[in-house]
Amino acid sequence: MIPLHRAIYEKKEQEYLLSALENNTGQASFCALCRSWLKDYGNMETMMTTSCSTALDLAAALISGKPGDEVIMPSFTFASTANAFVRQGMVPVFVDIRPDTMNLDEKKIEAAVTGKTIAVVPMHYAGVACEMDTILEVAKKHHLAVVEDAAQALGAFYKEKPLGTIGDFGCISFHETKNFSMGEGGALFIKDTELYEKAEILAECGTSRSRMKKGLTDRYTWMEAGASCLPSELACTFLYPQLLQAGEITKNRRITWEFYADSLREWEEKEYIRLPKIPKGCMHNSHIFYVRTNDRESRDSLLSFLREKGIMAAFHYIPLHSSPAGMKYGRFHGKDEYTTKESECLLRLPLYYGMQEKEKALVVEAVEHWLKKGR
Repeated sequence: MIPLHRAIYEKKEQEYLLSALENNTGQASFCALCRSWLKDYGNMETMMTTSCSTALDLAAALISGKPGDEVIMPSFTFASTANAFVRQGMVPVFVDIRPDTMNLDEKKIEAAVTGKTIAVVPMHYAGVACEMDTILEVAKKHHLAVVEDAAQALGAFYKEKPLGTIGDFGCISFHETKNFSMGEGGALFIKDTELYEKAEILAECGTSRSRMKKGLTDRYTWMEAGASCLPSELACTFLYPQLLQAGEITKNRRITWEFYADSLREWEEKEYIRLPKIPKGCMHNSHIFYVRTNDRESRDSLLSFLREKGIMAAFHYIPLHSSPAGMKYGRFHGKDEYTTKESECLLRLPLYYGMQEKEKALVVEAVEHWLKKGR
């Protein structure tokens, strides 16, 4: 059986875990090391969190919206993108995606802006950047916060800028399905240093505990309505060695991504399937390789065929605006020209660090077999 993804495990994780267990001082040394690596990577203030969902929650709280305020985002994304703002009483306003990248269509944002709009949330699908220059231009014109949902995007760039560090906030995931994993975890990039100080309070159950840790006070007290948002030291022992070999991991994944693209390109030329597109100026991180069939029935047929062969392919999001919660809490602005149609055609192929040549070949062989006979 070939899984859709496989978590990374090297010997260093065990070594660091034992070190943390034997030298537990309560100072979160491996969390600090992960934070330091990310801060250097993004060149901005960074906070480790229990998940990307938690990072989004913090960002939603930090933009200081009020009930009824609106936030523009794609419908083709995970529920956490919307949940963070809905919990603050805000309204998700969904706009259509681009058919080439499956990302938020930057040309549809401005028409969705109202007097209640306070933020836009570009989600970088598959580690491929949204058109950030246009998004930032619209945001500046209308005084909107930009919260990057970069859950899938660590190691990816837009015009040489790391995704997650271009807007006001960037939210990263270290879920087990991501390129770098701590089982469950995340990080938040924050551009404004004053907001970072507020984030520290919110993330420590709303207390000034972070100030006490820094030696700025001898006690801490309750300051805001917060939550416990910081990850376990033990989880960070699993993540840190992966960050140290981030370049190698990304390079290895890219080899698999490019193998799929080269092997299946002739079928795209015959218009049997469509492959991912990478816009000029974008460097992706090989997080996902997907194919798109001509319709949902074909996608489901290919999915069933691959699973019969022991290959765990999968589709992705059911658009949020068509879900019960999406209809209850949000609205779609404009025409759904591509969101539903393209999401119903998309199928992700297995891709993970250390994937063997035989495994890659079996996946391509199975897809080609279906294209020749089962399509």
